[in-house]
Amino acid sequence: MNVYKMPLAAARPGPAGRARRQNGTAAAAGRQNGMVAPVPAARHLLRAKDLADARYFEPLTVAELAVAAGLSPAHFSRQFKAAFGESPHQYLLTRRLERAAALLRATDWTVATICFAVGGQSLGSFTATFHRVYGLAPLAYRAAYPPAERHLRIPRCVAMAYGRPRNRTFGEDKPASAA
Repeated sequence: MNVYKMPLAAARPGPAGRARRQNGTAAAAGRQNGMVAPVPAARHLLRAKDLADARYFEPLTVAELAVAAGLSPAHFSRQFKAAFGESPHQYLLTRRLERAAALLRATDWTVATICFAVGGQSLGSFTATFHRVYGLAPLAYRAAYPPAERHLRIPRCVAMAYGRPRNRTFGEDKPASAA
């Protein structure tokens, strides 16, 4: 029997399935005429893409991303490239380089620290890849984007206070309504 055409009661045995059969409630989301609706293939690919976005700093492999998508590594790689325009490995490297560029602009960390913080395994490979993608070495990239505080003409404490949220109390200081 096809899993996607399996009646919901058969897919969920036990008390919940029996109660559903007795009540006859088949109007839940994702079901059509008591059948489990098929999940689009892109949903599984998005699950793997979200995993790469969330854990880019870990040594992820295409095989681990394929497991998250529930596909074989080769099929996953083909489907991912067809859906998103780049291979899973290229996507992961792009995320790592984007995060490294953001860290170079926003922090004073060393290039080696940033390399290992974003999941790089080799400083030489990281520097060469960064130069190939951004056209500048990491230190030259940092120099091209100086920190914004150099351009501030007001004291830092004033800038920080201005950047804070206006409503910081979350309603705690509102008077209680009379009952």
